[in-house]
Amino acid sequence: MKHAHKTDIEAIALNYPGNTPAPAFMMNERTLALKSLKDKSRFQPTQDSKAPYVVNLSVQDNRLIFEMEDAQKQSLPALVLSLKPYRRLIKDYFMMIESYEQVRQQGNTSKLEAIDMGRRGLHNEGAELMMERLSDKISMDLETARGFFTLVCVLQAAPHLR
Repeated sequence: MKHAHKTDIEAIALNYPGNTPAPAFMMNERTLALKSLKDKSRFQPTQDSKAPYVVNLSVQDNRLIFEMEDAQKQSLPALVLSLKPYRRLIKDYFMMIESYEQVRQQGNTSKLEAIDMGRRGLHNEGAELMMERLSDKISMDLETARGFFTLVCVLQAAPHLR
């Protein structure tokens, strides 16, 4: 059944480990991912169809925690996802973002395009892994999964990149 609204996510909150926000170079990534998810997302927990949802993301003990409420403010069961399968992707993503920032400051646009293509590839790989690992719990499209993968990286950046 089609929803009257254009997005399945009303709001997303990020709970940073140790209440330490992400470093400045990741804030733009965070802002873009949050806007994308709030403007246009396909997100539906398998046991609920009352969108839009409020999603609270946190990382605890190397696990991603999805806490959700439906449109009627009913709490849904929390989902816990190990971040171990994402370690390499997250590390590579950080390297890409840092390289992108360095090259951008140098003004080398041809290198920017190459780095951005690599980053998009990593992004897609992380999104596909998320969709696969959540397939029996949450239905989402690739763009929504890309946004969530970015937010996982942002949450992981907070304690590791100081």
